[in-house]
Amino acid sequence: MIIKTKTFNTAALAAVLIANPALGGENNLPGGGAMIADDGGAAAAGATTSESEDLAKKMQNPIASLISVPFQNNFDFGAGPEGDGFQWKMTIQPVVPIDLNEDWNLIWRTILPMIYQEDVAGTTALPSGSQTGLGDTQMSFFFSPKKPTSNGLIWGVGPALSFPTATDELLGSEKWAAGPSVIALKQSNGWTYGVLANHLWSFAGDDGRDDVNNTFIQPFLSYTTKNSTSFGINTESSYNWNAEQWTVPINATVSKLVKFGSQPVQFQFGVRWYAEAPDNGPDWGLRLGATLLF
Repeated sequence: MIIKTKTFNTAALAAVLIANPALGGENNLPGGGAMIADDGGAAAAGATTSESEDLAKKMQNPIASLISVPFQNNFDFGAGPEGDGFQWKMTIQPVVPIDLNEDWNLIWRTILPMIYQEDVAGTTALPSGSQTGLGDTQMSFFFSPKKPTSNGLIWGVGPALSFPTATDELLGSEKWAAGPSVIALKQSNGWTYGVLANHLWSFAGDDGRDDVNNTFIQPFLSYTTKNSTSFGINTESSYNWNAEQWTVPINATVSKLVKFGSQPVQFQFGVRWYAEAPDNGPDWGLRLGATLLF
């Protein structure tokens, strides 16, 4: 097995995109600019701008053949028995593609959350106070063909795992869990649309805690412009089969790809509204993120 590091596989999952590690800046001059480039310079400027646009599109594919390390900050408001609770969660989500053979990739994705929350649990008479620490770690492994299907479908399937790494009982399930995970998407003319889903059942852990029996569904839609800006909307819906309860946050985001020296970074800002949540769940939230690309 070969872990991709500095190069992008041209037969990767997002085969419709240019796989090139060289990122160009935004060299387009506004109309009427004083600088005049010869034909070769204009071609180079167009090529580097196109590479930035294609990389921005590729980032909308959660299982692209691209090493990325997202740092995602979520701020949720209005939770708890009094409706004044707050939670900050920063998740580190490295994605590493592994070249299995000439036809298949394995995409390894980890989600490690760090959490601060106050007054999001307990009751009015007995508030929970604040907690700080790690949450449960999740890993997903997607086996995926390097080439899309004949109709352009990019897909992957594999196991999802959850480990009880939480440092406080109110920050995690205290259960080991596993189940299937699947993703399917298409990319065309700047648009990316698809769905990511998994289901987790607990199989070990603290007998005094509720079993895990949760379904996660994330339909997503985004559009990437020629200046490497992406606009997206998705839901990160989950259903707790034991409690018969949906949690449905609807996220609207805008992302921008920039370059610091030779290091490409994508910044993201988003807002979200909870269309459905438990009684003590949040009402709305904000998202701020940065993703390093390698």
